[in-house]
Formats: sequence, structure tokens, C-alpha cells
Amino acid sequence: MTKKPVIHVENLVARYGDEIILDNLSFDVFKGEIVGVIGTSGCGKSTLLRHLIGLETPYSGKILLDDVDISACDEVMLQSIFRSMGVLFQGSALFSSMSLAENIALPILEYTNISKDIVAKLVHMKLCKFDLTPYPDHMPSQLSGGMIKRAGLARAMVLNPKFLFLDEPTSGLDPIIGSEINALIQDINRNTQTTIVIVTHDIRTIFDITNRVLMIDKDTKKIIAEGDPALLLKQSQHPMVRRFLKNGNA
Repeated sequence: MTKKPVIHVENLVARYGDEIILDNLSFDVFKGEIVGVIGTSGCGKSTLLRHLIGLETPYSGKILLDDVDISACDEVMLQSIFRSMGVLFQGSALFSSMSLAENIALPILEYTNISKDIVAKLVHMKLCKFDLTPYPDHMPSQLSGGMIKRAGLARAMVLNPKFLFLDEPTSGLDPIIGSEINALIQDINRNTQTTIVIVTHDIRTIFDITNRVLMIDKDTKKIIAEGDPALLLKQSQHPMVRRFLKNGNA
């Protein structure tokens, strides 16, 4: 029996004005996978992520999440899709004027009508899960880089989404803290079977936690490699792929 993808991208073309950023990308992601999107700076990794989470509309092609074309569905269905995804942006995107607890509560308040007591309990549960219990009233400016990343993950996971999209989750962190964030992402995936798509250039992240990677080429605007990163490093016939996986750049 053929496995059915939970994310299906078909002939995606992304453009800003007359400039083509991504040209005819097609790929699938399956339930419970951790898939890395890799490539040199400016290749369109973050543009792809913005399309996957519905912030950008494809110039052409389809993006289906759980069989729903997110660029063609109505507002009610789109809200349901948004509720099923968590997103960690590169800078974590915490609101500087809100406390840590208020930031984590935002998706609950946006997508549900549950009571304040239940909201407080859910936020407390995530604070515990992400080792942030002592800091509910801290402002983002009072948190370290690693704590901000964990807070961003806590907010992304507060509604227990089916899909988790991460943009450079270890950027700006030292190797030890970066490894802790990677371990936390693995723990989320292992315990919840959340399907995770990660945009990253971090070699440790690529080899330590992804099941599969998609490499986008800046020149052709296409996917030039797909598969297990360890196997691609050894077997890819494309020298750029091997150089990137060896050094983090091409």
C-alpha cells in the first residue's frame, strides 16, 4: 500500500514581480517525518517556507496540507489549517511588549474560545515542557537566546499542531545550546509524531535530526537533491551537494 503524504507540493513556482525564486518544485512529506530544506543563502528556502505556511500565494502550482490546497480554500478551511500548524520564525518573533506567558497564549486566544483558566493551565503545561517554568512574567528582552528559541517552540506547540515549520531554529546559538534545541525538536517529533519541516544551514541539525533533506539550487531554482543526508554526502553525483553537506556551504 502506497503511503499518502500529509504535505504535497506540486509544480510550485514562486515569483516576486518578474523574478522567479522557485521554479517547478514538487515533493512530498509524510506523517512523522523531519524534513530539512537546505541550500546556499538566497536559494529560496525561506520563500518556500512562507508558501508552505500560507503567508505567500504560489504564482502557479499547488500546496496541499492534509489534501487541502491552502491557496484555494475558503477562509473557514484556511483557519482550520492554520490551527493545525505551528511556526517558529528565525528570530522567534516574540512580541517584545508581552510577557513570555502572554506570548505563548497567543495561538490559543486566536484560534479557540476556551476559558482563561484553561488557557492559563495550557500555558503552564508548555512552560513546564520547555523548561521555562520560572519565567512566565519575563519579557523577551530578559531572556537568553536559547530561552527565546524554547519560548518560540512552546508557542508553536501550544495547540499540539500536526505540522511544525521551523526557520533556522539554531541560528545565533552556540553549539551546546544548538544541540539542546535539536534534542528538543527530536523529542517533540518522537512523542507527538508531529510532522516537521526545517529550513536550516546548520550541519549538525541536518545530520543529527532530519530523516530527509531537499536541497534547492540558487541558480536553477530547483531541487537538485533529495534523500538521507548521510547517503547524499557519500553517493550524490552533484559536487555542490557533497560540498554543502561537508562544509555547510557550496
